[in-house]
Amino acid sequence: MSQKTANIFPEQPRVLLVSMRNLKLHVSRSAPYEFEDVICGCDTVDLITPTFNPNLFKVTNKIANQAAKILNNGELLSSLVNYEFKVDKEYDLFFFFCQSIQDILVLNSIKGWRDKCRHAVCWLDEIWLKDIESSQVQLRLLKKFDDIFMNFSSSVAEVADIVQRPCHSLAYGVDAVNFCPYPRDLYRCIDVLSIGRRSLVTHEALLKHSEQEKLFYIYDTIKDLYMADYRYHRSLYTNFVKRSSYMIVNKAKFDLIGQRNPQEEVGPRFFEGAAGGTIMLGVPPKCEAFTDNFDWSDAVIEIPFDSPDISNIIADLNAQPERLAKIRQDNIINSLLRHDWVYRWEKILARVGLDVTPRMLERKAYLKKLTEMVNIPESCDQKPQFALVD
Repeated sequence: MSQKTANIFPEQPRVLLVSMRNLKLHVSRSAPYEFEDVICGCDTVDLITPTFNPNLFKVTNKIANQAAKILNNGELLSSLVNYEFKVDKEYDLFFFFCQSIQDILVLNSIKGWRDKCRHAVCWLDEIWLKDIESSQVQLRLLKKFDDIFMNFSSSVAEVADIVQRPCHSLAYGVDAVNFCPYPRDLYRCIDVLSIGRRSLVTHEALLKHSEQEKLFYIYDTIKDLYMADYRYHRSLYTNFVKRSSYMIVNKAKFDLIGQRNPQEEVGPRFFEGAAGGTIMLGVPPKCEAFTDNFDWSDAVIEIPFDSPDISNIIADLNAQPERLAKIRQDNIINSLLRHDWVYRWEKILARVGLDVTPRMLERKAYLKKLTEMVNIPESCDQKPQFALVD
């Protein structure tokens, strides 16, 4: 069956997208902004980017959300001061990536977005079951949307009960084109990459080994990570991933093991590590969303949360070059064919009855073309030179 494509000549924007990129600069925001960039590159979009002093916004956003809870009404308050944008054109689709439910009050400064847009979709990111009760005032504002997509599948039912709108589980994604190490076939000059939360035991073992052997180990060194420019940060991180032989990747909130945190979800790092073709080591989540999206062999090689013998684990893997080559191929190819952001956008469009665009089809064709370049012969598989530790 042939796919229908939107025929827009001349190209009038059919999507109105609101981005937090000038308000929220934490590193965790770079992936959603990457998604927004892919949408803008594949569709016809008008982008609204409210601009405000980020430091002042932290204060006003907190005050507005606290006031909304006290008044039990989120429609009366905006998190922005002296900012108002009026939508004066008509669109087929309004889209908002809401990483924190507290972001939703920004929409009170955008006048007419619901009236001027035929469909309205929100992607609600990372809302934990334990936080839903305290977020009901903000969640009720989602009733203005036709559909809500959520990447935390275990929270979908409870959010749907509150907002009384269709809520759908949709996996995270990645810019698989940028993360792909091909067509340049990049040299993996980084031995081990560890970003974000980590086991102190595993970290100390890697530090010790890096002091004793030829090991290039990259890890975070500061707290409260904020970006000067999300594009620079995303580019740096992307290049780290696709130049790394191994990457420590764990389930969300994995450092709360042993505490009361029964909800297991798939964080974005799994999609990023796979797309970059690195060998992922860690504690994957035990949930349907993970098994559905990473259903090939060795997508993540499970190791203990605390791995004092991490050097021996990697040395043993290095003795299996054919296995490593197969893992890299499977990770990259599955990402190119299944986990690029364009596939997520396609599902959102299908839900509201909008056609894909020619540029979306072009991107999908290029993703398919990249898979034909992914051939990692044993002799080219770059590995860190780990020695077994007694």
